[in-house]
Amino acid sequence: MTLLIIDSIAIVIAVIMQPTKQQDALNALSGGGGELFGQQKKRGFEAFMEKVTAVLGFFFFVFALILVYLGSK
Repeated sequence: MTLLIIDSIAIVIAVIMQPTKQQDALNALSGGGGELFGQQKKRGFEAFMEKVTAVLGFFFFVFALILVYLGSK
């Protein structure tokens, strides 16, 4: 249970630390003309934070399944 709580707090922190995407909101209002150049590969901090969030989400899922299994016994 403690690992699940720690992981959920880490997920919240990782999501908050991700860079904002102001261009996406602008594309929604302007019709999406900027999407042509928006499909570039993510690099640096943005790519790192995306991977960290995915790994933390995976561990959250695993910890939740373990907790359900242990709770059923």
